[in-house]
Order: sequence, then C-alpha cells, then structure tokens
Amino acid sequence: MEGSKLVSFGASKLVPNVQELAKQSIDALPPRYVRTDLDAPTIVSDPALTLTVPVIDMEKLLNGDTMDSELDRLNSACKDWGFFQLVNHGVDTTLVEKAKHGIQEFFDLPIEEKKKFWQQENEIEGFGQAFVVSDEQKLDWGDIFFMFTLPIHARKPHLFPKLPLPFRDTIDAYSLALKLLAMKILGRMEKALKMDAKEITELFEDGAQSMRMNYYPPCPQPEKVIGLTPHSDAVGLTILLQINEMEGLQVKKDGKWIPIKPLPNAFVVNIGDILEVNFCST
Repeated sequence: MEGSKLVSFGASKLVPNVQELAKQSIDALPPRYVRTDLDAPTIVSDPALTLTVPVIDMEKLLNGDTMDSELDRLNSACKDWGFFQLVNHGVDTTLVEKAKHGIQEFFDLPIEEKKKFWQQENEIEGFGQAFVVSDEQKLDWGDIFFMFTLPIHARKPHLFPKLPLPFRDTIDAYSLALKLLAMKILGRMEKALKMDAKEITELFEDGAQSMRMNYYPPCPQPEKVIGLTPHSDAVGLTILLQINEMEGLQVKKDGKWIPIKPLPNAFVVNIGDILEVNFCST
C-alpha cells in the first residue's frame, strides 16, 4: 500500500517468460539467469540458532484485555524486524482460498492468453519482470504479474477489466478486504507509537494499492539462480499471501538471512521504506 498520491514504479524491458522456459528440457541455464553477481547468502538453518519472525495476533490487538501487551509486541516487531506474521486477521478464509486458487489458475493460462496481459512498452504493469533496464541485466528466475488495484480509476483498462471471471471478481473483493486490513494495521501502529489519532492512517486512507503476483517455477540448477533479487519495499505496507507453505521468503537481520516458515491462514506483513523511517518509540 502506498501513500495518498498515485506513484509510478517506472518501466521495465520485456524479457522471456520463465515459466515457459522451465517447461523446456535445457542442459544449462541461459547466462542471464546465473547469479554470479550476488554473494552467497549467510542463512541461519540450525533450528537451535534460528530466530523466528514475530507473530502478531490481530484479535489481541483489538481486545481491550490484551491490547496493551500485543501493542508492545507490534512495536518491537516493527522496530527490530520490519516484518511479522499476522494471524486472526479477520479476512474471510473463503475469499483468501479463492484468491490463491485464482492466482494459480491465472499463471497456468496458455502463453497466448497471457500475452493479452503482457507488459507494454515503457510500463511495468502486466506479465513480465520488474525494473529490467538493460539487455545485459541479470534476471530473476521467476515471473510477475503486477497491476494497480485501488483507487478504481488507477486500474488499467487493458488489465483489470480484462481478467477472466470469476478471478476478476475475486481480486476485486480481495483488494477491498486488504485495504480494510491495512488500515486496521496502520491504526494499531498509531497506538503502538502513542501518536495522535489518524496521524498515520490519514496519509494512506486515500492511497494507492498495487498487487504483485510472483511465480517461481522449478529450476534444473536452483543453486545458480534467485527467485527475487534482494530488496526492500519502497511502499508503506506490504501484506504478503503465500499460495502454498513452501519456505522461500527470507528476511535479513543482523547480517544473516532468516527463513520465514509461513503459518496457515496468516499474512506476512512488511514495513516498507515509507513507514520504516518514521517507526520508532516515542
């Protein structure tokens, strides 16, 4: 979720579809996907030593008896990690499952159908990869579908309105539900910081919402590729839903990469750059 002005994430050069590439029998990876440009990450894998991303309970944040202690946990999670898993979030589980199923079906469309939603020149929305600015740039082993979802007038007419039914209706309902959830989270952050009411939420209540769907196909040489280049999110708040419970997301803390084991029916929340610079105890 971004702030009150609709932001632009720039443009991206068109690149091959990795999902289609993965379907081929290839002996060696194309050089652009071999990530010798990145240092080998230091990953904490020993269960006895592994830190775990905090888990925040939305029901406790809204309950007068448990609110104060859970606000303290939220404050600590945002300051020390910038990440947390959110349980008992209140988003309808049937809607969440419909979104998961619809996203999987969308990526499983034939390539000719996907081309209807391809990135256009000098844009980033649609199927493709993000922030590819040169023909020599290394590529991620993964595909994305990116689009603005809110406000409604920000939806590109060749993308959102053209999504197949019932997927379009599911994403419409899901985007509205996630906006409500984002505002609840931001409201609890205000309380955790002991800020004046709506000092944060007013910045985002009319803000932009974008949705990025990531697909990471199997790779014949997974040790040589990366699904998504290390980065921070430039937005205010990211609410991540994993389609399955495969461990892949890692958070860098104290110089080490900590894997996140996704909890059932939980969202992973990332404090973006816009909020990170302001989130501190008062």
